[in-house]
Amino acid sequence: MIRVLVVDDQDLVRAGAVAVVDAAEDMTVVAEAADGAQAVEAQRRHRADVVLMDVRMPVVDGIEATRRLVDGALDGTVPPCRVVVLTTFDLDEYVYAALRAGASGFLLKDAPTHELLAAVRTAHRGDAVVAPSATRRLLAHVLPRLPDVAARDRAAALLSEREREVVRLLAEGLSNAEIGARLFVSEATVKTYVGRVLTKLDLRDRVQVVVWAYRNGLAEA
Repeated sequence: MIRVLVVDDQDLVRAGAVAVVDAAEDMTVVAEAADGAQAVEAQRRHRADVVLMDVRMPVVDGIEATRRLVDGALDGTVPPCRVVVLTTFDLDEYVYAALRAGASGFLLKDAPTHELLAAVRTAHRGDAVVAPSATRRLLAHVLPRLPDVAARDRAAALLSEREREVVRLLAEGLSNAEIGARLFVSEATVKTYVGRVLTKLDLRDRVQVVVWAYRNGLAEA
């Protein structure tokens, strides 16, 4: 079972998210919180796998709470978890801030129920999910910063040819299973390659790999 912590300052919205998650056969809500400070404390007590985090909340907002959860997991003061940020506001500043804080995903609250559940499962697997409208703008933000050919070659030299292939397919938005099918290797092998890429590039997750790929010319718009 995927253990989920739901964080939202609006009782009705929080209750709705709890109902959706608890109705899924592979998930259970282990705790609720009405602000970011409560979320961090709840995670210490209940050890959720995935946190559904609202952005605009009193006391401590969702961006700062995400940062505290991620930093706390690194220094051992908070049990590790993956954070999916949920918001009513499709604003660039929230998208960038959430991803910089360490969120594994960004989703709008008006997303269909199946997308919310899919986001929880995706984050739990260690992958990242970003609302389609936000993805388009993220790429638009990154593309003007692409380096010249020399910079691309220097970046590519850090990885093996197969690792570069995996990076390019990640940038296309493919899952591990889809990458495996494309390269005729097992999903476990793809996970190994992704792990090597993250280690070599000192990156946190797949979102950062995609951004790195565009910035360093290994992926094209």
